Amino acid sequence: MPSEFELIRKYFTRPTKHTRLGVGDDCALVQTTPGMELALSTDMLVSGTHFFPDADPFALGHKVLAVNLSDLAAMGATPRWGLLAMAMPKADEAWVEAFSRGFFSLVDKYNVDVIGGDTTRGPLNFCVQIMGEVPVGAALMRSGAKVGDDIWVSGEIGDAALALAHLQGRVKLTDASLAICLPRLHAPAPRIELGLLLRGLAASCIDISDGLLADLGHILDRSGVSAELWLDALPRSTAIRECPEKALAQNCVLAGGDDYELCFTASANHRAAIEALAEASGTWLTRIGKINSGRGLSVLDTNHQPIEISAIGFDHFKQ
Repeated sequence: MPSEFELIRKYFTRPTKHTRLGVGDDCALVQTTPGMELALSTDMLVSGTHFFPDADPFALGHKVLAVNLSDLAAMGATPRWGLLAMAMPKADEAWVEAFSRGFFSLVDKYNVDVIGGDTTRGPLNFCVQIMGEVPVGAALMRSGAKVGDDIWVSGEIGDAALALAHLQGRVKLTDASLAICLPRLHAPAPRIELGLLLRGLAASCIDISDGLLADLGHILDRSGVSAELWLDALPRSTAIRECPEKALAQNCVLAGGDDYELCFTASANHRAAIEALAEASGTWLTRIGKINSGRGLSVLDTNHQPIEISAIGFDHFKQ
């Protein structure tokens, strides 16, 4: 059985590209680019809470980094450095090899230097600290929404939550629907490129990890505003539209987690620029509501009447 240090050396030590000192010392040494500031975030993924204990290790390696990169996307930051801490019940080398391939598939795509971390024996869980750079004063934040702003969302939402509902036996999906939903749950795509393009256009931004209503609510709280969402405008995949459990599907769209799409607000003056950005980047961007004065969040039906909301989103201590 390989030792902790053999696993690190064999599967997690790579040459660095923009780091003074990487893996091998007590600390890494990095130097930021002049005129840039650091964007830092960390996320923990725990077996049984964030992923199934028998999850495919390659897909899990991808997702562990993807959910952290998504935080950088929401800030309009360029990925630079990452640290990975992981606990495993045993040193299964074949499992670690597959996990590291999935993890480094995104490391290589987004030019991240992995500069340290930790491994230990214990219940399976992972914690990544991700760091990126953004020009001083250019970061997208939750606190910038203004009255009159459009509310936008990237991609389609609800598919990951619908896949989870299927795996938990709460709904039975067709093979065609599963082919849409399962990749959204197991291998989300961080919207790094979109986040960079939104600098100077978006007034506020957040990634959807706990559900559209919950995460948009964070923007509203930080910005001191209210919002209305248009239910019929919310972008849905074929799997959501054809789901036999209509109430469940609607809940997945409004309050399902694990989408890792970007929800952002922008002045109506930028509407044409954002539509052009969507076309040029090949990213589906949908205008789903607007920011109003006051406090609160309403979801309006076709007749512009508020609907009753049964759930807002995921909360680790209220489930």
